[in-house]
Amino acid sequence: MSNPRDVPFETTHLVRDTCLCLHVQRAARTLSRLFDDALRPVGLTSGQFSLLNALNRPVPPSIAPVAQLLAMDRTTLTAALKPLERDGLVAIAKDPDDRRNRLLRLTDKGREVLASAIPIWRDLHDAIEAGMSGLDPDNLRGALNGLSRSKAGASQ
Repeated sequence: MSNPRDVPFETTHLVRDTCLCLHVQRAARTLSRLFDDALRPVGLTSGQFSLLNALNRPVPPSIAPVAQLLAMDRTTLTAALKPLERDGLVAIAKDPDDRRNRLLRLTDKGREVLASAIPIWRDLHDAIEAGMSGLDPDNLRGALNGLSRSKAGASQ
């Protein structure tokens, strides 16, 4: 007699073959490894590249909009900023209008590193998109953005 808490092996295959979360996680890990390897010569990980890019704005943002853009909580973003600040790529300052807020900006060195990373990102990104046979990258981006927005709206 089987234990009522046993999950049939067929269910394991169903999850393996159909779970959107699993498939997106696998793709994200693969993409992260590819971009980590490509960006290594400029001293960045894919996550750091995304973070520097998120700070590339005419007016320094506070933590909240950057965390929202990157789908991170504030604590995780703060931890991710520390090595970039230590390496002189990002400056964190108190907001003169609200001393509780912190404003984030790229330093000159941060802008230089980001500028050197962009061609690397562009070349790899173009190659990945070109290799997506039978799939329109704009449709995939649209679907993923829609999923992100619906989740963000559902949690608020």
